[in-house]
Amino acid sequence: MAKVRENHRENVAGRANVEDTPELLAYYDELEKFEAGALWTVANKIEPWEPVSQSIPVVWRYKDLREHVLKSLELVTAEKAGRRVIYMNNPGRTDVAAAVGWIYAGLQVMNPGEVATAHRHSASAIRFIMEGTGAYTVVDGHKMTLGENDFVLTPNGTWHEHAVEADGSVCIWQDGLDIPFVNAMEANFFQVHPDLSEPVAFPVDDMTKTWGNAGLTPSSGDWDKGYSPMFKYEWAPTYEALTKYASCSDGSPYDGIMMEYVNPTNNGPVMKTMGASMQMLRPGEHTKAHRHTGSYLYHCAKGSGHSIINGKRYDWSERDIFCVPSWAWHEHVNASATDDACLFCLNDLPVMRALGLYREEALGENNGNQPIV
Repeated sequence: MAKVRENHRENVAGRANVEDTPELLAYYDELEKFEAGALWTVANKIEPWEPVSQSIPVVWRYKDLREHVLKSLELVTAEKAGRRVIYMNNPGRTDVAAAVGWIYAGLQVMNPGEVATAHRHSASAIRFIMEGTGAYTVVDGHKMTLGENDFVLTPNGTWHEHAVEADGSVCIWQDGLDIPFVNAMEANFFQVHPDLSEPVAFPVDDMTKTWGNAGLTPSSGDWDKGYSPMFKYEWAPTYEALTKYASCSDGSPYDGIMMEYVNPTNNGPVMKTMGASMQMLRPGEHTKAHRHTGSYLYHCAKGSGHSIINGKRYDWSERDIFCVPSWAWHEHVNASATDDACLFCLNDLPVMRALGLYREEALGENNGNQPIV
């Protein structure tokens, strides 16, 4: 009952202006007996005036986490842990394990010669390689070799396993999944491969070689699935594309030189629930502030700088990960006067756009920049 009264008092300051009376309070008590309630006591919480994210801006510094990630190699075996992952927990989210919004993220590590058990799940996933050599992923029989800053998909429902070649080195990568979203939809399934391993059935890196040619798609390509057939997006051509674009365009005043990773069959997002982009901030660039619905999880692939999120400065450097919650004002600054900085971004914009919920707003005052408070 105390909670109902608290909600009611907060609501009075917003929409409703219902005065508490003994009769009303007794009425609320009666409704609670039937697992029901009066909307006017909680209207501002159920339907706020604008998005109110439970997530808060956070920077996860790689230099702080790396030694703890590596320590897990000494403490647990791959067989016992299943996957050695240190997940990122947003302190604003007490309901689920999420880095921001409905996006889960973690840092996974493997020793040379290790192979993780093959499995599949309803959640969609990405892997962004941070360090090491010899890592590879097998997705539905397609083997992809992986290098630093490569970006690989493991779409929902696909069998997949991760491994590091015996002659490789310790490898660390960022996992990003829509687990919280799929769980919220009460639709998640997880299944271990009956043979514990996904056999390689195609030439190595065949999907990138087939679908990753600029401006060209195979005439015999028959792909009608809801995710990109180009399971791996390599860093070298990505950076080259950004550099070419920067040579002939001013880019966006809010995002600098930004390019989206796309499904080559329809130019849409790489997966139905999660999109990804890479943006370049040119030397000394300071973008203008904007905000939008949808959550952003950034990974600094190159350089260093800072972002101003809802009026507070957050510094980041190479391999750091940070988040921008939905409807938070944000702008980015490259700290170097001589070199560019690149930010990989995982987001939930495909869901926002598909459901007609995407909305964006630019800051119109102070020359488009936020004062730091």
